[in-house]
Amino acid sequence: MSLIEVKNVTFAYNESHNAIDNVSFDIRKGDYVTVIGHNGSGKSTLAKLIAGLLPLKEGEILIDGVKVDEEHISQIREKLGIVFQNPDNQFIGSTVRDDIAFGMENKLIPTEDMDPIIQEYAKKVGLSSYLDYEPQNLSGGQKQRVAIAGILAMRPEILIFDEATAMLDPKGKKEIKKLMYDLAAGNDITIISITHDIEEVLQSDDCIVLNKGGLFMHDTPEKVFAKPDVLRKINLDIPFVEKVREQFAKKKIKLKANEPEGMVEELCRYRSSR
Repeated sequence: MSLIEVKNVTFAYNESHNAIDNVSFDIRKGDYVTVIGHNGSGKSTLAKLIAGLLPLKEGEILIDGVKVDEEHISQIREKLGIVFQNPDNQFIGSTVRDDIAFGMENKLIPTEDMDPIIQEYAKKVGLSSYLDYEPQNLSGGQKQRVAIAGILAMRPEILIFDEATAMLDPKGKKEIKKLMYDLAAGNDITIISITHDIEEVLQSDDCIVLNKGGLFMHDTPEKVFAKPDVLRKINLDIPFVEKVREQFAKKKIKLKANEPEGMVEELCRYRSSR
């Protein structure tokens, strides 16, 4: 069942160029979808249109059958949360506890009901012992986890990550990617991840490829990366395992695994059978 429907959407910041050009696709409930493309391809613009942060002028976007427009924006934001690049720009509260509580306060959730929810989602993101810390004293990865906990406490159906690991160090990126994979594995939340991280794409259910504002591909990661030459023509890289698969295919050796360890096992079996 489609939870998100994007229908013939076009958007321009100015008259000379369409940032999004007649794009249509559906996203199923519970799926983990990555969106990739070169810089300027329209990825972040698309995320903001789905979240209702930019006014839609051509086409329409439906979330669970409800149109994303000014009339229904409050209803849409009940269902959707978004995590941006810079965690420092997302803090409201003076402590981690206050920050997780902020969205619930806006929804007028009684104070006595908040603490169990705060504890639940602080534990989910691995920050139970940091609730009384000031956010500015946390690492980049921890800050992003606080932002995610605050959104999860609102119990959204859809979570959009807009380049959420782009400004983090390797450790922070690893932390947030693991949290995203764990959330996706539960199938309780539909995840849209705008990303430059090609390796992340392999973990997703579907991949949307944008090029110059248009929909270039929409398929499973396996099928998207089965066309490496096509992707390279639009300045996109392919994952390490796909590069390995590509090189061995030239030697007439077909590898099926999607991780290095599995490929090593396949090559060992191939060698022992020779």
